[in-house]
Amino acid sequence: MSATLVVQAQAHFVRAVLRQRGFRRLVAVRMIAQVGDGLFQGGLAGSVLFNPERRAGGMAIAAGFAILLLPYSLIGPYVGVFLDRWRRRSIVNVANLIRAVLVLPIALYVWQGNESPRMLALALVVIGLNRFFLAGLSAATPHVVADHMLVTANSFAATLGSLSFSIGIGAGGVLIKTVLHTSYHGYALVAAGAAAFYLVSALVGRASFGPDELGPDAEDRRDGSILTALNETSRSTVAGVRHLVARRGAAYLVLAQAMFRLLYGVILLASLLLFRTVFNHGSGASGSFGTIANAFAAGGVGMLIASFVTPPVTRRIGGRRWVTILLAATGVGVLAFGLPFDPLLLLGAVFVTNLAAQGIKIVTDTSLQHECADEFRGRVFSINDTAFNAALVAGMYLGALALPDNGRSAPVLIAVAAGYVLAAAGYAPLGGRWARRAGEDTAGPGGAVKPAAQ
Repeated sequence: MSATLVVQAQAHFVRAVLRQRGFRRLVAVRMIAQVGDGLFQGGLAGSVLFNPERRAGGMAIAAGFAILLLPYSLIGPYVGVFLDRWRRRSIVNVANLIRAVLVLPIALYVWQGNESPRMLALALVVIGLNRFFLAGLSAATPHVVADHMLVTANSFAATLGSLSFSIGIGAGGVLIKTVLHTSYHGYALVAAGAAAFYLVSALVGRASFGPDELGPDAEDRRDGSILTALNETSRSTVAGVRHLVARRGAAYLVLAQAMFRLLYGVILLASLLLFRTVFNHGSGASGSFGTIANAFAAGGVGMLIASFVTPPVTRRIGGRRWVTILLAATGVGVLAFGLPFDPLLLLGAVFVTNLAAQGIKIVTDTSLQHECADEFRGRVFSINDTAFNAALVAGMYLGALALPDNGRSAPVLIAVAAGYVLAAAGYAPLGGRWARRAGEDTAGPGGAVKPAAQ
């Protein structure tokens, strides 16, 4: 297939997806909220990483990610039970409204430089609701897009959401460098701005969809009290794990993505330390924040290209082969662009890893949507979310143990690159064998997945 035909085919599917009014509205809800996520998380992280009043080391940074990501990740599969029994429109709206309210006292704590347990608890709730919100959107997508367009839909939704998050981060960085000060007060004002975006997202979601329009379907939704649901949580979660394991192709993809995130955690920590120290050249905290903004821009371009390339490539060669290529290419890219430890070349490594991360996420999300029954989707997406975040935190801790304070270590970088190549070598036969045996992959018109053998 020539490049011209690929572009024409992709343009056709893009137009078809964008004609779906429900999809356009769901993406709008996501984009608005994720700009708020960028402002909130950027303000929160900036007050720790780039505040001249405080400089955290590698282990402190890893601990911060663990505190913010792991609590929800550990209960994520249990939360999935509620995604399968509560109206997802209500989940989207209520999660955003609660976040809009809670962001304000958190911003006040940041303003005061007060890192009390109460501020940490509130931040945990906001981050947890964000994961709940995104898992609900993923589970709702098959209700607004036809099955054969899910690859393209996931590509657009995930990438535009990530770009919106980067826009929020970038806007916060611009405000810090031009209008506000690099201090607790400046970062507090950036974080507080997220409340407006969460509120607008909630209002758009409520106005755009009917109560049952985003699922779960009435025949699949369980009734009964919350206490009954809590009593059934463990059993339902085990059922969700068994359902995912039975869909072997999706399960292998979840494992491949978790391995990618484990190694990505090491790279992320190394990049943060490098851009803050080695590549900062004494320009101060605001200059350090600016170098990180450049890295976010490079990553955003990588994600944008992944959203454009992944659908036609998976239709051509299949999702399993594409994931294998992305894993191997990440290993090569990390070694080629990262090993010289040059700030411009390292942006190339950021570009490659984010392109691969987005491409793998698109294929994984699509596989979960295709292979898993609607009554289990909330649970399997929460299980995937748990693996996604836990692997990142584990990788950051590994990096904190192995990396020096400035993040520069050739042996660690070589080990990470080798890890990606080995992950590709391990996934290729597993994913490919299952795809051939069950006749289930994203290759074919529209990227549709054939039903797996039961």
